[in-house]
Amino acid sequence: MSARVTEVERHGIAPIPPEEQTSRPRDLFRMAFGGANTFATIILGTLPIAYGLSFRDAASATALGVVVGGLVLAPMALFGPRTRTNNAVSSGAHFGVVGRCVGSFLSLLTAITFFAISVWVSGDAVAGAAQRLFGFDGGAVLRGGAYGVIAIATLVVCLYGYRFMLLVNRIAVVLGTAIMLLGVVAYGGTFDPGYAGTGTYALGTFWPTFILAALTALANPISFGAFLGDWSRYIPARHRKRSLLAAPLLAQVATLLPFGFGIATATLVADPADYITGLTAMSPLWYAIPLIVVALIGGLSTGTTSLYGTGLDFSSIFPRLSRVRATLLIGTLSVVFIFVGNFVLDMVSSINAFATLIVLCTSPWMVIMMIGFVQRRGFYDVADLQVFNEGRRGGRYWFTRGVNWRAMAAWIPATTLGLLCANTPMIAGPWHDVAGGVDISLLVTLVTAAVAYPVLVKLFPEPPEVFAPAPTPIRDAVPAEA
Repeated sequence: MSARVTEVERHGIAPIPPEEQTSRPRDLFRMAFGGANTFATIILGTLPIAYGLSFRDAASATALGVVVGGLVLAPMALFGPRTRTNNAVSSGAHFGVVGRCVGSFLSLLTAITFFAISVWVSGDAVAGAAQRLFGFDGGAVLRGGAYGVIAIATLVVCLYGYRFMLLVNRIAVVLGTAIMLLGVVAYGGTFDPGYAGTGTYALGTFWPTFILAALTALANPISFGAFLGDWSRYIPARHRKRSLLAAPLLAQVATLLPFGFGIATATLVADPADYITGLTAMSPLWYAIPLIVVALIGGLSTGTTSLYGTGLDFSSIFPRLSRVRATLLIGTLSVVFIFVGNFVLDMVSSINAFATLIVLCTSPWMVIMMIGFVQRRGFYDVADLQVFNEGRRGGRYWFTRGVNWRAMAAWIPATTLGLLCANTPMIAGPWHDVAGGVDISLLVTLVTAAVAYPVLVKLFPEPPEVFAPAPTPIRDAVPAEA
């Protein structure tokens, strides 16, 4: 029997029982789109304008990043239905059951970043809209209170688990979309599609800044790579690959709505770097309440999709922590980061740096996972994936002390070379000018992983037991002798 929405989810990262795999690919679409149809994505959409691009160029760079990122992300939906667990645990088939901790690290990096973005921008939007409605400036106290309310509400939803999150995201998809479309009425009269930009590019010239904007947008779909299995594990493996691939891809294409809202409205505010304050100040009074609603619902949606997966995963690394306890621990640490980052450090710069790390660390990990999926023909031993989580040793995916050095020997250089070639305001590697200032870090990290892993597997074949058993030949029946 399916669990009720108000029932606290009892499953950790152990395989979901087949009878409880009752979700469909469209539920995966709702989770992925609902988690991105929020102010967090709107903020990412404002950054190309803050970098100095025109509206047309900002929209083009964003569309490029979203589509490329969606294509890279889509295959990550294939693992959960087969392994019935999350993607970090599934990665044990390729990185080793101990090496799968790489996926857990990526999950933590992404969760802290996007949970912080969601609470930060949603809290600022609530505080700004309240000031617009009631005419008073609550300052740091009001903002801090808004952060606390959204963070606590997000934690509560995560503690209830997948079914409750699915309900929240169903609401977020409909309500968030309606309110953003209503923004056409609120801002349509003042928006100018011919906005030419500031003329001062973040990286000095056009093409390096254009690529920076595309990579900023690409960070959004890539950030879901470690989390798709959290939700796709509830989908039965009988569903067609085409449907599983289409759900996350279409969800990312749909995020062009919040991205577009951010790009368009950023051209209207006096200082795109102080977007939330500028937006609430210039919004019509009647639109202040819808802004509060989309901020609250959106903050819950983005925060839960990122925080839930990390709590789930860390409960497997530290067996003494249940999913609920691990979620509380990670959530508390993230809240501390939010307050320190906003009131002590430069939050925007911190998020930019984290987004760069997410793209350059997660994308080669995803490439290795996808190549491994093809090489194994989608075969996974569900029980042996759980060896590390259950405190055991051995099994198909033990490799060398629990680590598949071939995958690690591809991922580490790919990530390192990407960071060496990165060219962003916060992270600029020593080779950042190798292509005339154009950031080629993503291309370098993807190509390195895509070439190194197959070559290493060819030179040093993986153990035969990680592949599907050869089918038993069916012999023609021979009539029995009389």
